[in-house]
Amino acid sequence: MFRFRETNVDTRLFQQLQDLATVLSGIPDLMFDYAYGSAIDNDNFKITASANWGIGNATAREAGLKTDILLRTIGTLNHSDIPAMKEFHEAISESALPKFASQLFTLFENIRLEEIVKRERPGTTNLFTIRRDYLRQFFTQQLEANMTRSLSLDELYCLIYLLIESDTPDPSFPQANGRQTDQLEALKPLLFQLFEANQTIDVTRLTEQIVFRLENDYRDMTHAYFIFPITNLAEYTKDTAFDELTRTDPLANDSLAEDVSEETSDTFNQDFSTWHSENENADRNQNFMQFELEQGTRSSLMGEGARETEEGDQAMASIQGSSGESEQSDYSNMEAMAKRQHQQQVESSGSAYGRENQNVVKVMKQAEKPTEADMNQYETYADDIAPIKRRLSRTIEKMLEHKRQTPRRQLTAGRLSKNLLPVVIDEFPRLFYKKNEESNDMDAAFTLLVDCSASMMNKMEETKKGIVLFHEVLKKLNIPHAIIGFWEEATGVKQAYQPNYFHNVRSFNDSLYHPDSATIMQLEAQEDNRDGYSIRVAAEELAARSEKNRFLLVFSDGEPAAANYTENGIIDTNLAVSETRKKGIDVIGMFLAEGEISEQEDDLMQDIYGKERIMIPTVADLPEHFAPLLKKLLLKSM
Repeated sequence: MFRFRETNVDTRLFQQLQDLATVLSGIPDLMFDYAYGSAIDNDNFKITASANWGIGNATAREAGLKTDILLRTIGTLNHSDIPAMKEFHEAISESALPKFASQLFTLFENIRLEEIVKRERPGTTNLFTIRRDYLRQFFTQQLEANMTRSLSLDELYCLIYLLIESDTPDPSFPQANGRQTDQLEALKPLLFQLFEANQTIDVTRLTEQIVFRLENDYRDMTHAYFIFPITNLAEYTKDTAFDELTRTDPLANDSLAEDVSEETSDTFNQDFSTWHSENENADRNQNFMQFELEQGTRSSLMGEGARETEEGDQAMASIQGSSGESEQSDYSNMEAMAKRQHQQQVESSGSAYGRENQNVVKVMKQAEKPTEADMNQYETYADDIAPIKRRLSRTIEKMLEHKRQTPRRQLTAGRLSKNLLPVVIDEFPRLFYKKNEESNDMDAAFTLLVDCSASMMNKMEETKKGIVLFHEVLKKLNIPHAIIGFWEEATGVKQAYQPNYFHNVRSFNDSLYHPDSATIMQLEAQEDNRDGYSIRVAAEELAARSEKNRFLLVFSDGEPAAANYTENGIIDTNLAVSETRKKGIDVIGMFLAEGEISEQEDDLMQDIYGKERIMIPTVADLPEHFAPLLKKLLLKSM
């Protein structure tokens, strides 16, 4: 786990939320991200969920994030009237309570959409129950805080939520300020009309009526509890990326409505069931996503303080969305729209090395001729790891010899076996055997990627001992390998330019034959580390190798840290690991600690590498921990 905007997040959940947003929206290129609130961000072609859900409560957090996505995808994209929202936005811009109006509308619209989502997806009911329980406790706490600070309209807003979402028909709030409870009582006839609202326009009219009754008696709200469901409504036009998806008006030119003879036509009608429809779909048993949505348990939930709004926050209340009636029935602008969507896809997905690395520039650095000091140091380290090298090499060589001597049996051709019983008992007997071909080679290739960030300053010398062991063992077993140090030059970072260095101290071309092994001593601690990008670069060369077994080992001592990479670095690195494994390359992370390994450090490596990680308490123990790993991987290659 790692800290992200003061909230614990794991990469497994992030990937699950990304998949959920893509599947439910039906937009393959739609990206997911965390933000202050839940909204459709049309400018950046993504959907956001609130990063503030359930601090310290994993159940409430997961339910909150998933319901945010459900409300925006199934709800807003399909059941919200964007023109009505835009008209409402223009109306409240002249109100004395624009923040209150924006948040009240969002609350009401979310409640309306929640019922639609639960009706279309009954399996989500438990998630919304957890969400509602969490918010009830949260707004109860906020009610007390607002009373203490004499924030009257914030206090009334909390009372409105608690009234609407109450489990009892007529809740009382004896602790609240009398002025706000009297106002709440007067608003009840209007508030209860919410449960009869069927469309967005019903919600906007109800909100406007309440705001009109309060704007002469209150100052605007201080806190921001929700943000508007769609961003940048003031700039909304019919050519937005979400326009076609949310189109509900009938087309002027309906080519499918033409009279066509069923006998002469080459086309036919076929109904296809989809996961988005609540149908039986029994023949396909597509319930995998519903299973995810049904997870969750009740628990005591902890709230957190709301953020106070500022003048600039009014931009957060502006919204953007889909079109109303189409005025371009010939769709002559489809080419331009497709071009826009393609551009948004490029911007959201980033380069071939991940969307977080669009401005990264690769800089290759070749090893120099080693100095005499380098060669002396290498010989010292080689002597230190010699006993481990001998034991490991001897074990692998014995296994190779055993493999060569063990014949392959039950073949259809070769030497005739002495056991002829299969002739009697088997319909198609296999009576021959062959000895394995004599070969000292193993079908494997390795890349060792070494974090050369500044935090490795006190660990690099001991780390080199492990690297020497790696190199010496593989060279003796005639296994091609590469050793690469990586770092980002923080002092060289400029706008749209982030230089990342790759120091090739041993390459596949010279790892077995070149005598200058002491180039390994040239690895030094430098500046930042952009792990996800570096893994993708190293994987390119390894993926081009012809060996059957390919391994990428990553030496690291902590969280990725580089320019504009702090918050999303772990997620990007996890994606890089996943992408590399899909290419058939085994990726193993090796964490180099400075003493006892903390639970947070172990969670960090698990978030990135999963089970394929080695946690090393002290760098001095690296050779002892590295040797069993090499043995395991080499035996796998036989």
